[in-house]
Amino acid sequence: MSESVVILMIGISTFLGALGLIGLLWAVKTGQFDDESKFIDATRYDNEEDLRDAVMMEEKKKLREEKRKSSYSPPD
Repeated sequence: MSESVVILMIGISTFLGALGLIGLLWAVKTGQFDDESKFIDATRYDNEEDLRDAVMMEEKKKLREEKRKSSYSPPD
């Protein structure tokens, strides 16, 4: 191999590595990996019916929170 080909390969691989590192840092910064309950729920709810029930319970919980926030009125 000639010297210029090796230099070109090192330059391209360094660029691609930096691009991957930037992508990883961006994903961490924007919270792409912040799903703490995903793996816990996956083991806790093995079958589809249990998972569906868990989703329904989560939706009910969100609705209760929204109701509580919307029904609050500050004292006069």
